Amino acid sequence: QAQLVQSGGGLVQAGGSLRLSCAASGFTFKDYAMGWFRQAPGKEREFVAVISRSTIKQFYAESVKGRFTVSRDNAENTLALQMNGLKPEDTAIYYCAAAENRMPTTVEGYDYWGQGTQVTVSS
Repeated sequence: QAQLVQSGGGLVQAGGSLRLSCAASGFTFKDYAMGWFRQAPGKEREFVAVISRSTIKQFYAESVKGRFTVSRDNAENTLALQMNGLKPEDTAIYYCAAAENRMPTTVEGYDYWGQGTQVTVSS
């Protein structure tokens, strides 16, 4: 069955960097757009970034644009999120997700989800 296994995350000071990874299996990775979402305590899950199947297109939430970079390796079936210039407001559980259709920016647009990984940014 489809599976997304996340790694990375942790605790970092404001201004620091972290890299999240997501390994896919059980489905044809190259046929899916891949996204990142995050959920802070008491808040709804929100869109962070999405990358197209071909890697040509990326789209970011305004709050992370210029600081975060999404990438994928279709040969290795992996997705990554490089996060630079981290701020305390970036603290959340981060999720990777796979979407068979286009490049959705809503939770409902995704078919498969990773288990989530905690990112904590201290001030």
